[in-house]
Amino acid sequence: MSRLARIVKYKRFYITTIGLFLADLLTKLWIQIRIPEYTYYDPTPIPIIPGFFYLVHIYNEGAAWGLFSGYGSWLAAFGALALICIYLLRKELELHRASVQCAIGLLCGGIIGNIYDRIAYGHVIDFLDVHLPGYRWPAFNVADCGITVGVTLYVIISISDLFRKGKKST
Repeated sequence: MSRLARIVKYKRFYITTIGLFLADLLTKLWIQIRIPEYTYYDPTPIPIIPGFFYLVHIYNEGAAWGLFSGYGSWLAAFGALALICIYLLRKELELHRASVQCAIGLLCGGIIGNIYDRIAYGHVIDFLDVHLPGYRWPAFNVADCGITVGVTLYVIISISDLFRKGKKST
């Protein structure tokens, strides 16, 4: 199979990955230009839906919920390793399927977005701030959304496949 044919075969994956990465990059750039740093605490968050959703501008040197703070280089290396594993396991992941390409594309775009931040800034830029009744969810970004939605979609696809295979065997 030619190189072009292989690229076309995975076009949804590439489009989703690049699209998510660019969305993450552009939203973080917009935040850096428009919102002062460290606007996480009252009264500086910008309300989008008062009492529920705000825009902030903070930095996270760790992973989700600030875990592993100070290990940004290790987290970037772990992200790179995840990308390599996805590439090596693309057949087992069934990356030839359109739905899987979208799910894994979201995951990879998010990983690349956060790796970029760690390399370029030494931290990840977070700006989406959700308040739930009695709880303030840790701030996150578009890359984090891509990772979460991509993994969730892949799990749903996998479970759905198991049910379909189970029905066919009975």
